[in-house]
Amino acid sequence: MKLVTAIIKPFKMDDVRQALSEVGVTGITATEVKGFGRQKGHTELYRGAEYVVDFLPKVKLEIAINDEKVDEVIEAISGAANTGKIGDGKIFVSALEQVIRIRTGETNEDAV
Repeated sequence: MKLVTAIIKPFKMDDVRQALSEVGVTGITATEVKGFGRQKGHTELYRGAEYVVDFLPKVKLEIAINDEKVDEVIEAISGAANTGKIGDGKIFVSALEQVIRIRTGETNEDAV
């Protein structure tokens, strides 16, 4: 099993959720986060004063899936989150050693 973690722009959340639903993903955890990469933030003007916004708002998605669905999920996220501009985000894939559903005690693929 894999844990797919994606960092995307907040306004793309609904598009990504819809794309993941279409490929059969039944559960997603979303967290509002802040960060920066090559984008390096931006400068804003507020009441005549200029200031730098270093950390930009993003959404972090975490999806636990079976190994055979990894490529589908990556394609769905990439396609739905892509604007072609800097700051579109990143996708990380890591191995999950064990998953347990608390309510029933089911483990691994049954728990996902």
